[in-house]
Amino acid sequence: MILNQLKTALLLGILSGLLLLIGAFIGGQQGLTIALIFAVLMNFGTYFFSHKLVLMMYHAKELPKNKAPEVHKMVEDICRQANLPKPKVYLIPSPHANAFATGPSPKKAVVAVTEGILKLLTKEELKGVLAHEIGHVKNRDILISTIAATIASVISYLAFMARFAVIFGGGRNDNRGGNPLGLLFMAIIAPLAAMIIQLAISRSREYLADERGARLIKNPLPLASALQKLDNASKHIPLTFATPSTSHLFIVKPISGQGLVNLFSSHPPLQERIQRLKAMKF
Repeated sequence: MILNQLKTALLLGILSGLLLLIGAFIGGQQGLTIALIFAVLMNFGTYFFSHKLVLMMYHAKELPKNKAPEVHKMVEDICRQANLPKPKVYLIPSPHANAFATGPSPKKAVVAVTEGILKLLTKEELKGVLAHEIGHVKNRDILISTIAATIASVISYLAFMARFAVIFGGGRNDNRGGNPLGLLFMAIIAPLAAMIIQLAISRSREYLADERGARLIKNPLPLASALQKLDNASKHIPLTFATPSTSHLFIVKPISGQGLVNLFSSHPPLQERIQRLKAMKF
């Protein structure tokens, strides 16, 4: 777990450095300042409001305790073990089997499950999934993924500005030694690198949530079994209204048939996740 935490810190540092680099390359000190302002403003807005938009996007409604007492009891037990306040539980009206956690802080966290996952998994498997999601809350992964996604978005925006400047303005040519070809190269490579780093952070946090969830219920096998079932089910019943920009939130990829290599995936290879869980010792 410590190794994955260090990896996340390193990747966030590289991502932040890339943002500062492209900001400085495009506009020197002024560009650097603009990049920082963009990052702060976008982080603030995304962190505090994005979870509401995600819940609206997936038509999620709060799940009353009297409609699903067992689910609420599982969440309460896991949160007691994790020393966290109980998050609100939402239901997504879809036969697709999946779940995610979101929210700006542990006090305002939300766990969302689909109708499909409640029908597909056994009680122990569902508890393993809920523990994984609460593990995300405990690890503050919503904050970390928001920061990573925001920085990557700012880099992409600055890169677009750079390409626009090269095409229509001839590029930067001043005492700082910039040139149009260098600027164009930076504008193409920087957003690609940012996306790869952002996805690597997402994969790292999934491993951490798997481990945290298994430790919270003191058994890694139910989550391992659930992951295999969810992966198989998602290939037959995809989440039709899922978007690539939010797919990283879910415990398994909600969109099947993307055909992307692991480098461009928001989730680690499923079999590796299962093997790591099965190899855990208590």
